Amino acid sequence: NAFGVDREFLAKELGFEGVTSNSLDSVCDRDFVAEFLMWHSLFLVHLSQMAEDLIINNMLKCVDMADAYATGSSLMPQKKNPDALELLRGKAGVAIGRSVGLMATLKGLPRAYNKDLQEDKVPLFDAVDTVKDCLAIATGVIVTMKPNPKMLLKALCPEMLATDLADYLVRKGVPFRETHHISGACVRLAEEKEISIDTLTLQQLQEIDSRFEEDVLKVWNYEESVERKSSIGGTAKARVLEQIDQCVAFAQKLNDA
Repeated sequence: NAFGVDREFLAKELGFEGVTSNSLDSVCDRDFVAEFLMWHSLFLVHLSQMAEDLIINNMLKCVDMADAYATGSSLMPQKKNPDALELLRGKAGVAIGRSVGLMATLKGLPRAYNKDLQEDKVPLFDAVDTVKDCLAIATGVIVTMKPNPKMLLKALCPEMLATDLADYLVRKGVPFRETHHISGACVRLAEEKEISIDTLTLQQLQEIDSRFEEDVLKVWNYEESVERKSSIGGTAKARVLEQIDQCVAFAQKLNDA
């Protein structure tokens, strides 16, 4: 400006952290909106992935959803439609559209202010409302749903432990690059015989590789398989509880901020 206004004093009085260094950039920069839309779309993508996991588990009856977040089918009385989760999943696509839409608007603009920039308001305000609503719905779904241990166990299959079969030989000193192929041969044999891999006899396993011993039959234990993954980020119960504690601590930190 031509009147010697102290911009730093003005910024301080208005509660801003500082002043912009370029006047052209001041009036046309919308990076803060673009970044918010990017983060909101990424957040909803992650929420969509979680929703899809729960939709599949609901279909398999592995979780029971509260009636407040699901509806019955008009045709099949035994079916519970996970409406809330499907709506959460659908919001991710809309969020991505908002982000891409604003970027498309920005990409063709010369520097300085252009009326096109008023198009940042609708996607920004919609994004804020959508995130708040989706968070509330997701929270409600999670705190009210109940796992179904019986059906979760039923959903397990021995083929999930094929890598454990490879790991068994690794603990015997065989390189994983070799055990991977051996485990694959065991899977193939079970498929050819049209049987479950955990029903292969010790003799059949030893015909594939003589280093299999009688204790290999202990591989087919889901809980032991989970507990063996005990490194940071693993599936062992202690590690899962550790991750939960970290999430709770992070949420508390945000709440205190």
